[in-house]
Amino acid sequence: MKIKSALISVFHKDGIDKIAKKLHSLDVEIISTGGTQKYIESLGIPVVPVESLTEYPSILDGRVKTLHPMVFGGILAKREDAHLAQLETYKIPEIDLVIVDLYPFEQTVASTDDESTIIEKIDIGGISLIRAAAKNFKDIVIVPSMGEYDFLLDILEKKGGETDLEDRKYLARKAFAISSNYDVAIHNYFNKDLGETAFKQSFDQGQVLRYGENPHQSATFYGDLNGMFEQLHGKALSYNNLVDVDAGVNFMREFREDDPTFIIIKHTNACGIATRDNIHDAWKAALACDDISAFGGILVSNRTIDLKTAQDINTRFYEILIAPDFDDDALALLKTKKTRRLLKINAFDVQPKSYRSLLNGVIEQDADLKMESRKEFEQVTKKAPSANVLDDLEYANKCVKHVKSNTIVLVKNKQMIGMGCGQTSRVDACKQAIEKAKQFGFDLNGAAMASDAFFPFPDCVELAHKAGIIAVIQPGGSMNDGLSIDYCNENDLAMVTTGIRHFRH
Repeated sequence: MKIKSALISVFHKDGIDKIAKKLHSLDVEIISTGGTQKYIESLGIPVVPVESLTEYPSILDGRVKTLHPMVFGGILAKREDAHLAQLETYKIPEIDLVIVDLYPFEQTVASTDDESTIIEKIDIGGISLIRAAAKNFKDIVIVPSMGEYDFLLDILEKKGGETDLEDRKYLARKAFAISSNYDVAIHNYFNKDLGETAFKQSFDQGQVLRYGENPHQSATFYGDLNGMFEQLHGKALSYNNLVDVDAGVNFMREFREDDPTFIIIKHTNACGIATRDNIHDAWKAALACDDISAFGGILVSNRTIDLKTAQDINTRFYEILIAPDFDDDALALLKTKKTRRLLKINAFDVQPKSYRSLLNGVIEQDADLKMESRKEFEQVTKKAPSANVLDDLEYANKCVKHVKSNTIVLVKNKQMIGMGCGQTSRVDACKQAIEKAKQFGFDLNGAAMASDAFFPFPDCVELAHKAGIIAVIQPGGSMNDGLSIDYCNENDLAMVTTGIRHFRH
């Protein structure tokens, strides 16, 4: 089908000059509105004003320009005898091409809190033009955003302005993706403070990954990584990288305002975490937790990476290093390895909702943003933990929240010295944590233990006591809480409960 007429109505004028000039060279009649009309006329190209078709001016501060049968009739008419006859009866011109660039609603929301400004950037005419032209793709070409300008130019230059059904259907798919994304953005704005539970997510562009969780799986990331990170070095992030980065950012959120803290993530679990007076010592202590599992891990710091720390890190193989900043000399050193990724994080913030696909749907839930303070701890044993031990109990409770269930975490002097994760038995998790600590030469005497769920039996407490652990933190709530509490009282252990469970499946 030959393009003989085009309606152009765009917010951003970038790139429209090339298209207008090419359309003019192909003798395509251009119809336009407002600022777009003036811009095209400034290029010396004749334009038919929409007002000359509708016989109405742009009214209501520009809110109504194209919403008229003289416009939409020309777009929605099928190129069949019955519809064409009606166009002839009412003197409605056929429109073969529609080019739209919507008001920048999402960008406006990101740049201001002024509601009136935001509301005015809800496009009505533009979105209606997109949907109408896309619906009639068998006869109409729709270019719904600047992202498709190059595709249109290619058609104009290589095909002389002729399109086939495949071209038009491709652009229609793009159009409905854009309109869907636009509507969801508006929906989310109106519901952002209301706790809306309906699952509505839409993205107009995705980042195709090399592959998914495994090489035989394809994957695409939908989101705005640039809004969270500045990637300073290295190749693109993979599916597994992104999953681990998410785990690391969520974990460090618990420590972002604490003293210098370093976390090492492997397969979404922390294999090392420590807090010290400086980030170099925190790195060394985190690595000491399990320097075997740290191989190929994700490193997360809540402080700027200095040269001394970079020199130590540079001797290790790791996938990604995340930090709020990097000293210039540290960054120069770390960049000497071509493939490693260096991410400068804007803030350790996470979304208030989380989603998981399963079966034939999606689960939405509130993200687990709760973290109990020591004021909320309830001492349930005769013995009270000392101030230092209470620090470690609080630290262990933060850690156990971010390790896969069933899990046990052992902490001493703000360093995770043992961890058992993802076990089907809590007793196995406890045994694994103790064995890990011993494997890497830690002295368990005086250590603290955290569990992600209550103890229905005293077996884990007994294992901990025999290993030298002196204090336990757990949610509580079992009908048999008394058994574990009694064991602690009989063996001079301290126990506190939080009343909050942090399962992580």
